[in-house]
Amino acid sequence: MKITVDTNVLVRAAVQDDKKQARQAAKVLKDAALVAVPLPVLCEFVWVLNRGYQKSSVEIADAIRRLMNCANVVMNRPGVEAGLSILEAGGDFADGITAHEGNWLGAEELVSFDKQAVSILQSQGHRARLLSE
Repeated sequence: MKITVDTNVLVRAAVQDDKKQARQAAKVLKDAALVAVPLPVLCEFVWVLNRGYQKSSVEIADAIRRLMNCANVVMNRPGVEAGLSILEAGGDFADGITAHEGNWLGAEELVSFDKQAVSILQSQGHRARLLSE
């Protein structure tokens, strides 16, 4: 079977806080011929692990990389790497995804009121501009 995984399945598999659901999540992920992981699911996954479970950026990045290394998992790997790059620099995974997607869609620059996002993106060689408040 080829499946698209929802955030809650990934969370159960990663945090193991509900043993029954964790077993079900692990089984469906293992048994699937293909597990599609959409970028919005990963953005939610990062947010839930960080805010809900107080996991560190290192722990979250490790969980995503383990998922990426599963033979049956497919995802937008360049997008995920862009998100991980910002996450590992102390920023928001979703900001990396946003910049990557914008660039892919033809944008030349990210504009934001988020000082941290703009600073990290600029430090990594991306065009980003801070709008004044």
